[in-house]
Amino acid sequence: MVNELVVIEPATALDLFTAPDKVQVLLSGIREKALAEQALLDTDLSKAKNRDAIKSLAYKVTQSKTYIDKAGKAVVDELKELPKKVDASRKQCRDELDALSEEIRQPVTDWEDAEKARVAAEELVKQIERDHEEALQMNELHDLRKAEEERKRIEHENEIKRQAAEQARIEAEQKAQRDREAAELKAKQEREAAELKARQEVEAAAKREREAREAQERAEREKQEAIAKAEREKLAAVEAERRKAEEAERARLAEVERQKQEELKRQANKEHQRKFNREALQALTAAGFDDKTATKFLELVIKGGVPHLSMNY
Repeated sequence: MVNELVVIEPATALDLFTAPDKVQVLLSGIREKALAEQALLDTDLSKAKNRDAIKSLAYKVTQSKTYIDKAGKAVVDELKELPKKVDASRKQCRDELDALSEEIRQPVTDWEDAEKARVAAEELVKQIERDHEEALQMNELHDLRKAEEERKRIEHENEIKRQAAEQARIEAEQKAQRDREAAELKAKQEREAAELKARQEVEAAAKREREAREAQERAEREKQEAIAKAEREKLAAVEAERRKAEEAERARLAEVERQKQEELKRQANKEHQRKFNREALQALTAAGFDDKTATKFLELVIKGGVPHLSMNY
């Protein structure tokens, strides 16, 4: 399998898996490459393509784990005498690459719902149980081979040797039982830790959802209050404009009425003056003035051209 993060040559696989320091160098190289790729990714999780890119990188790390695990299993199949070292390296790779995969995928995992977190936790528990079952099967195979060899050997020995062999077999079974119990206890502890982590992630997701919902509701209330305030201010402005228009109209009508009354008064005054002027003109002509002279004299008096004389309208 071609993998962008790790390549293991079959010729050097045994040397790699039996040297913890080399395994650590391999894991450090994978981490460095993966984190370098992660740094180049867009962290805006509101976009589906960004979430897919992060999940793709996490999957690539998981593929690296599978690749390394298969390479280690091939070494175990070829060299049965080195299962413990190889299995320890495989488990180290599985554990650390699982942790690295979770670390890189964490932003997306947090964004996803609690159900996905629960499924991931259950899958981790199943993986641990499979590893535990494999270890138990290998221990049983080793015990069976040893017991068979012991049985063939003690057939040619006397009763004392058979008793010693029986005692050795009993002690071996007790040791195997203790080993199985220790392995089961460790698996239980790891399973409980995974379940606790899953519960914590569910609670954290619920808290984030509740806070987001409260923030959205608060924003909606503030928006509605702002809309209501703006509507009230708009209505108040319209009312003020209406009152202003009414006042302006009343003022205009009052001005029109005043001008009308002044015009009526002016017209009435002009008619009054004409009447007085005709009566004065009639009196002058009656006194012997001709019309032209009477009119000229009357104009002088009206205009104030004759000292001490004026028209009293």
